[in-house]
Amino acid sequence: MNHMVRYAGAALVAVMLAGSMSFAQSSSEALYKSKCQMCHGEKGMADSPAGKSMKVKPISDPDVKKMNETEMVEAVKSGMGKMQPYKDKLTDAQIKDVVVYFRTFLK
Repeated sequence: MNHMVRYAGAALVAVMLAGSMSFAQSSSEALYKSKCQMCHGEKGMADSPAGKSMKVKPISDPDVKKMNETEMVEAVKSGMGKMQPYKDKLTDAQIKDVVVYFRTFLK
């Protein structure tokens, strides 16, 4: 009987953990939300108040759409327009990850 209670408890914990993992966001998504979303918007459409006031171009703008990954990484590192440079705030890997995540909005 004692073993049965343990197995049931372990199974319950496993189910609870599995359920909570499905709600976890990727680190690149979390990074985008914390560093980029305030200006670029939830889906890259620059529809946030800050994005509108700074006239940030949305992901759908032809000038943004034609940028390749390398160009976007460089823009994040060095800054572009009113966007500040992030080369001293994020690692190269973090910058690449957030650019890859941002580019998913192109689809």
